[in-house]
Amino acid sequence: MRKIGASELIINSDGSVFHLHIRPEHLADKVILVGDPGRVDLVGSYLSEVESETSSREFHSITGKYKGVGITVLSTGIGCDNIDIVMNELDALANVDFTTREIREQKRRLMVLRIGTCGIIQPDIPIGSYIFSKVSVGFDGLLNWYGDRDQVVDKAMEEAFLKHVDWNRYLPVPYFVRASDRLASLFADCTVQGMTVSAPGFYGPQCRVVRLPIVMPDLMERLESFGYDGMRILNFEMEGSAIASLARKLGHDGATVCLGIAQRYAQNADADYKSLMGALVRLCLDKLAES
Repeated sequence: MRKIGASELIINSDGSVFHLHIRPEHLADKVILVGDPGRVDLVGSYLSEVESETSSREFHSITGKYKGVGITVLSTGIGCDNIDIVMNELDALANVDFTTREIREQKRRLMVLRIGTCGIIQPDIPIGSYIFSKVSVGFDGLLNWYGDRDQVVDKAMEEAFLKHVDWNRYLPVPYFVRASDRLASLFADCTVQGMTVSAPGFYGPQCRVVRLPIVMPDLMERLESFGYDGMRILNFEMEGSAIASLARKLGHDGATVCLGIAQRYAQNADADYKSLMGALVRLCLDKLAES
């Protein structure tokens, strides 16, 4: 069996994985990802029987129990580049023997749910809505660095989108990946579900203009008008496509649910959303505990 080289998967002297500083025995099967390290404490405040807590750079984690179910909550920082680290290291914790550096024959299947915030694209969806990314649209290009990307994407949806928006050739090729069916079903009764754009930035890549012009000035209108398989593009965020695509490639359940805090069509926003986020966190914990 192939041994994974020390330079390919770095293991710290305490037996934890390089960036996350989590040890294999401290990873629960159900994982909540949040962007802000401070939000880990919010989720962690609902956990009992805390087993471990680590902090390294933007990666802060707590593992404990919620209603008797093991939960790991982990902050990722912002962007799909960080998600590349997080998803690969979570999978290594689950499926690589750190002693032999060999892939385990018996695989663990993780359930990875990101709880985040987003900007709403569609005019009929109000601020405060919970939006589940049934399909993540990757503007980031991360998946295209991995082999056999077409095994996990919806090619027909991609082609329809590229034609509809007249995609600029200098931008990364978008990819369309469906969230875990299991998680989509779990959240069907309490969220608005559709397509979500994962952008590689907060300003230009999400069609925000402050001082710099953007390369596709009419992209927002084209996103709003695109539809496929009964779904619309509902919102912008910055991590979901990497979670959905890498989870599918690695054999895990992955998805993103976001609180809408900005209405891009109406051009308004709610910067004081912490109480609403608390309610979403509690909902997600309840859903994971019952699954």
